Amino acid sequence: MEHIEDRSAPSGTGDAAGAGSPVEAARSCLTHSAVCLMSAASVRAQLGADDTAWVRFAAHWDDLGEDRYAAEQGTRRLRRYGQFSLTPATGELVQLSHTPFVQPKDTNPLYETVDRHFEPLTDAFVADPLLRPLFTLLGQAAAALDDAGRWIVKVHPFRVVATADDAGDPTPEGRHKDGVTLVSSLLVDRDNATGGQSSVYTHDGRELLSTTLYRPGSLLLSDDRDSLHCVSPIRPMDRSRPAYRDVLVTTLTAVR
Repeated sequence: MEHIEDRSAPSGTGDAAGAGSPVEAARSCLTHSAVCLMSAASVRAQLGADDTAWVRFAAHWDDLGEDRYAAEQGTRRLRRYGQFSLTPATGELVQLSHTPFVQPKDTNPLYETVDRHFEPLTDAFVADPLLRPLFTLLGQAAAALDDAGRWIVKVHPFRVVATADDAGDPTPEGRHKDGVTLVSSLLVDRDNATGGQSSVYTHDGRELLSTTLYRPGSLLLSDDRDSLHCVSPIRPMDRSRPAYRDVLVTTLTAVR
């Protein structure tokens, strides 16, 4: 399995040396392996994100709302939700009206076809200078999977919290798909956390990749049409204080 090595991840995850630019390498990985791991250094370089910009971006995760649906499964998860239209040919990006989040049939065993109501993205988050270059990067990568005239971009900033008594489960639904073309997970921050291993599988259960995102900026991409994904629970290393894992899950769906 070919992918770009994340130096923050466990060793033995492979390399895409000689694949050209990070975006070209990501496209190659997705085409041949359905999954790609981009290093934090390459992603932050693509976004033009220095330490000051990243701290500003990460601060949005301190302003999320409670996910009551995850709470029903025993996990404390905070999140917001929003969606955009991205036109590759022109670069036009339009924020769409806020609606409930619904996953299609035969995708998510817990929530498929259920209207889930989440708080909208804040104006400050939408205006953050790192968001547009991230969408551009994802759109360029997703073009390897579909020559879409337009992408519907769904955006989910998540924080999963764990304590000594309660593990934080990023995916209480287990292995699942999102019913989109490309699914991505960008690590924004993690503190006092062990666990949180991201895994991607074929539909028949063969593991394509398992890795733990450690460095802020690490980006996992997968072809959602041909794979399932999940993340293992996190627990606090220091049991006297909470652990958290902040990610930005962004999905792209091709529109003709």
